[in-house]
Amino acid sequence: MSTIETRTETIDESEVSPRRRVPIWLAIIAASLPMFMATLDNLVMTSALPVIRTDLNAGIDELQWFVNAYTLSFATFMLMAVALGDRLGRRTVFVIGIAIFTIASALSALSTEPWMLIVTRAVQGVGAAALMPLSLTLLVGSVSTRFRPLAIGIWGGISGLGVALGPLIGGAVVEGWNWQAIFWLNVPVGIVSVPLVLFALPNSFGARLRADLLGLLLVGVGVLGLVYGIVRGNDAGWDSLEVLGSLVGGGVLLVAFVAWEARAKAPLLPLRLFRDRSFSVANVVGIAFSFGIFGSVFILIQFLQIVQGHSPLEAGVMTMPWTLAPMVVAPLAGLFASRIGTRNLIVVGLLLQSAGIFWLSRTMSADVSYVDILGAFILAGVGMGLVFAPSSTAVLANIVDADRAKASGTNSTLREIGVALGIAVLTAVFTGAGGELTPTGYVDAAIPAITVGAAVLLGSAVIAVLLPSGRTVRVR
Repeated sequence: MSTIETRTETIDESEVSPRRRVPIWLAIIAASLPMFMATLDNLVMTSALPVIRTDLNAGIDELQWFVNAYTLSFATFMLMAVALGDRLGRRTVFVIGIAIFTIASALSALSTEPWMLIVTRAVQGVGAAALMPLSLTLLVGSVSTRFRPLAIGIWGGISGLGVALGPLIGGAVVEGWNWQAIFWLNVPVGIVSVPLVLFALPNSFGARLRADLLGLLLVGVGVLGLVYGIVRGNDAGWDSLEVLGSLVGGGVLLVAFVAWEARAKAPLLPLRLFRDRSFSVANVVGIAFSFGIFGSVFILIQFLQIVQGHSPLEAGVMTMPWTLAPMVVAPLAGLFASRIGTRNLIVVGLLLQSAGIFWLSRTMSADVSYVDILGAFILAGVGMGLVFAPSSTAVLANIVDADRAKASGTNSTLREIGVALGIAVLTAVFTGAGGELTPTGYVDAAIPAITVGAAVLLGSAVIAVLLPSGRTVRVR
């Protein structure tokens, strides 16, 4: 954060409040701290999953839902949170989201059965849905045009760090205390964040339109149907009525969602945004990026514990070259995007990630040494850092102020859907290959699973080439 602390600029009074001037660094902290808390909980459970599995006597399907219940509710309610923010005030909804997330975190820590943890994680996701898109919207609206690329870069770095540090923080907390403590940690952060947000960020509004409840229902149940069908495929049979009904029903509901959004007077997702090539391609890349990288992380972090016998903390420390790289790389990528071009940064970042995951798939074995996989961790981490901030910039590059919240919410929604689908699909590949959560039944099935993740990342790099060329960042 030293790059920001040396700046003396403050936010223009006309953009914030006629009564006070707020330092730019304080606005960045206020917008980013709750968002960090939400992104951290995407994967904070990964290091704790083997411990939770034993403590709650959970199966591999339930392990997936511990993560996906959060990501699916996160994705489903994100655009609705944006719409409510436009109507009720973005800061107001942001603070409500912090409160819901904090309370749900406490309830997650108190869970004693798998179903209880799944439900409370879903409620957590509802609170988080207000945090990710509105944090970026509030930040961009609070920072002068001159410093927006840098602010977005820092925001992207913090967002990436929250996701990437999940396994490390989760491992440290589980080993030092217990798995419940990973949720208790959110409570003081949430309590501190509320007054900080109320002081430092303006309560901006957008178009006060009617809430698109039908759109919310169609997309939420549709995505849930797809993920449920994928999760149940191997156990129930891919040709079973349960699985086929879920997959077909989910697909039909998503098609109905698109049709409804095309004619709704106040759509949850304005389809006109996709007329912009930068927005459309960046979102396709976003969902593929999340699918490949976080689906792979779900498989890999458990490999270090279940197969190689490392403790949760040891597994987290071993992945630090991967997890810490975005903290350094993402702000630099945001700073230099206008010189290098967002497309170049995104393509290179995705190629590095794909190379890193392919490397791991070729070297993974029960007795592989840490030195043999260290380079793969570094490649994947640098690649993540190169993608986070530039992709957010590409999404907003040609979006006018009135649509910025919807655009940001759409991008965050698709990324979270990518996380859920990635975990579901790669776990389905793992279990379909005969994978078991045992030292002897893991590696042979994990290799094809993460190979799929690497292939998706490679494909997303090819898609990213379609982003508009040029080195001018035109966020406005």
